[in-house]
Amino acid sequence: MKKNIKQTIIALSIIALLSVGNTGCSDFLDQPALGKESLDTYFQTEEECLNQINGCYEAIHWNGWWEIRKFINTTSMCTDDMWMGNTAQEAGEYRDLAHYTGNAQTDATQNFWQYRYKGIFRTNVCLERIPEAPITDEDLRKRMIAEAKFLRAYFYFDLVINFGGVPILHGFLQPSDVQGITRSSVAETYKVIEDDLVDAIPDLPLRSEYPDADLGRITKGAAQALLGKVYLFQEKYNEAETMLQYVIDSNEYEILPNFGDVWDITTNNSREGIFEVQNAYDEILPLGCSLAVTSGARENPDGDGWAWGLPTSHLEKAFLDAGDTERLKWTIIKHGDEEVAGDPDATLPFQAPITSHKSGRINRKFYIPVAKRPAQYGTDKIPMNFRIIRYADVLLMQAEVKNALGKDAEARTLLDPIRDRAKLSRLTTETGTTLRDAIRLERRLELALENHRLPDIRRWKGDDGKPLVTSIMGANGSFVRYNTQESTDEFETVNDKEASNKGYNFNETRDLLFPIPYSEISMSNNSIEQNPGY
Repeated sequence: MKKNIKQTIIALSIIALLSVGNTGCSDFLDQPALGKESLDTYFQTEEECLNQINGCYEAIHWNGWWEIRKFINTTSMCTDDMWMGNTAQEAGEYRDLAHYTGNAQTDATQNFWQYRYKGIFRTNVCLERIPEAPITDEDLRKRMIAEAKFLRAYFYFDLVINFGGVPILHGFLQPSDVQGITRSSVAETYKVIEDDLVDAIPDLPLRSEYPDADLGRITKGAAQALLGKVYLFQEKYNEAETMLQYVIDSNEYEILPNFGDVWDITTNNSREGIFEVQNAYDEILPLGCSLAVTSGARENPDGDGWAWGLPTSHLEKAFLDAGDTERLKWTIIKHGDEEVAGDPDATLPFQAPITSHKSGRINRKFYIPVAKRPAQYGTDKIPMNFRIIRYADVLLMQAEVKNALGKDAEARTLLDPIRDRAKLSRLTTETGTTLRDAIRLERRLELALENHRLPDIRRWKGDDGKPLVTSIMGANGSFVRYNTQESTDEFETVNDKEASNKGYNFNETRDLLFPIPYSEISMSNNSIEQNPGY
């Protein structure tokens, strides 16, 4: 797939020249938009149709570090798992988001909104044109339509969990077409997502039915897993239970035996991977993943990173309190460590000095061992897939669902292979809210630093009925208290270049969502309504 999809999306995608709204800082996208007349002469062959579907895949993360991946990293900074981290440079907009200053109109949120809609635009064009394309392979036509529907659903899901209800756009649109458009409600947005996924599932192959050349394309299991997640986020537990069970019963996926293999650069598209962003190394084309560099250690003799997005001692303490040393070593690397898990060639002791690293820690999941680094080690060269949904996530979601439905014994059993791999004892007696909290902790530790924490703590309710994030952040939040009153961490308490009261200014009437970019509201002639508090 890397050759068939990742290279053709750069070289051949006509849709890449089309945009909705401002084009940001990409010279490639600062080209004149092509009109409907150009589209009318395209989509005439299977190859042309596939090229455009491949262009839709590109839109999952795009090819730079700033369109989508910067937002991914920044939103994780908004949690108790991650600091901004880099204390050698001015934090700028990172601070506004991560420290909840209220000034969340940033390039990161603007670009994320814009490039998610660019992706939606690409899928809309495919869904408008491929059904009428003069191709003869009807099974391929159906599969391409299903792939586009899945991707459109994923883009809308990413928007609704971060911004609430959003405008629903269909077909080929010029900027003038969005004037007067309004936001759909959260429920209406979710309905669009559900409909696309329900439509897509019957026409998507199982993973095992794809040839090797198409490994990494959207599968039936990916669509079922995403739809199960969509149901879970709406607390539609019965529907979620049914859909997630389809994935489990398919026998297409399994837990890898070793936790260190989950994010290894050599295990892209493993049996645990359900939905992954496909990345590849190319000497010229920007086909790689930036996160290994953007979150890597500065001043490290094995190669400098940018140190944006560093693990907190609060997260490390959660591992230690749980006795979870196995997953800890594959999640956090600490300044001064005399061993880096899985990297016998690392220069030791490991260097992430507190002069430039708030916590003296970096994310091991995105770290690339020295011997596995490509010839050009840069932000667009790392051939490590980004794991969006993996099988452990499905088991954890289903455990959460079972617990919510009162099926606690089944919920505990679902955790067994995950805890076995982590070398932890199995849960045997926990029930009710005790089991609920155990499952939530399991998600935090298993999926740490993988961009799940913020959506989880926003959707989970505490015993007071409020979103859990409201008891973690804020002046009296558990994370703020830990860092300002309880922590004795040798790095974080010394390095005050990033304030330790991160989250102090959290406002629960404002900060459960990000703001709609002002430019989008302006382009709609103010018909798009802003989120509360901004």
